[in-house]
Amino acid sequence: MTEIQVKICGITNFDDARVALEAGADYLGFILYSKSPRYTPPEKVKQIRVDIGHWASERSTSLPNTQYPIPILPRFVGVFVNETAEYISEILTFTSLDYAQIHGDESPDFLRQLAGKAYKAVRPADAEGARTEASRFAPLGLADGPQLMIDAYDPAEYGGTGKKADWHVGAELAARYPRMMLAGGLTPANVAQAIHTVQPWAVDVSSGVEAAPGHKDHNAVRAFIRAAKESEQ
Repeated sequence: MTEIQVKICGITNFDDARVALEAGADYLGFILYSKSPRYTPPEKVKQIRVDIGHWASERSTSLPNTQYPIPILPRFVGVFVNETAEYISEILTFTSLDYAQIHGDESPDFLRQLAGKAYKAVRPADAEGARTEASRFAPLGLADGPQLMIDAYDPAEYGGTGKKADWHVGAELAARYPRMMLAGGLTPANVAQAIHTVQPWAVDVSSGVEAAPGHKDHNAVRAFIRAAKESEQ
């Protein structure tokens, strides 16, 4: 199994981003959906992105720090819900984010408009729905990143609910789509078991490492990434 990728989502401030980077996060996610308690305006996302760049540059020119080595910058992801493709493209450019995670009711045709810059998060209500959604969206995902995210079903909320996804269905889809990202109800306590059961390419966490919505528990972030990375051994 290749090295598991870890996405820390719902980042709202530089300190949380820094801790995630030092701990080894591969992806950082920013919620650009105004109804979310983790919503971060584009202007603030842009500033965090700039601050991360400055911080990494300063670290690279300082004396080596063996306790906290200089991290490799991750991929930066904006999470969008039911926006236009034009708006998403504009925000990706404005904020210098790498990718869009499309988390609403968008169609495959919508994803095609963002080819090479976006992947779909699906929240299937049952196994058959999961198979259908995966077959529609996974072929349109990123060539060098996630093909698809599987999240927990909720009839009203677009992610960040803390509900657990169906791991058995997730395992079936992970075997079929080699770069599937698993989300939904993951925590430092269960992520190793989730990886063992599902064998995903990546895991995503937001509420499972929070002290409060939009504010990370730094020890939980470190524990989650450590548990995910060590689960491969």
